[in-house]
Amino acid sequence: MDKREQLVRAAFDLFYREGIHAVGINRVLAESGVAKKTLYHHFPAKDALIEATIEYRDRRFSDWLRHRMASVPAGREALLALFDALDDWFHGRATDIQAFHGCYFINVSAEFGDPAHPIHARCARHKASIRSLLAEHVNHCAESAEQASYLLDTLCLLKEGAIVRAHVEGDRRAAQQARQVVAGLLVD
Repeated sequence: MDKREQLVRAAFDLFYREGIHAVGINRVLAESGVAKKTLYHHFPAKDALIEATIEYRDRRFSDWLRHRMASVPAGREALLALFDALDDWFHGRATDIQAFHGCYFINVSAEFGDPAHPIHARCARHKASIRSLLAEHVNHCAESAEQASYLLDTLCLLKEGAIVRAHVEGDRRAAQQARQVVAGLLVD
């Protein structure tokens, strides 16, 4: 692993567990074992490092979720697999991604609350890309554009709600509860 990747992974792990504003650059350096000069060679400021962690998590999470949804037939089964994947993540069974500490993108955007801030905007782009992934499968289930729009909005709300409920309230059953709602909406 090169030094840049080492920094990004160490920073992501710390930021995800403890929060961005709670972790200073010196802590990232200590965890990564990389020199300060090397850090500033790759990242001129902490915001650049934060953006790199967002890109890292986006790539890892999106690949993981796409793989999980592609392991079953497109459409209804893939949409239900989304909630099975979340359930595995919430319960520590998703070994392909880091242990569950809530949604990194929600957590980061909360720390950078201005929607115009580039870091907040990067988090919003992740959410839009996941929405696009779900839209691909919704289109297999919907009979009209209006129904597709309704299903997509509902799925996104259920997904986000399950993540927040699991993290904030500690309700690890949230994904399976959301799955039951989706199963009722996507009747064969």
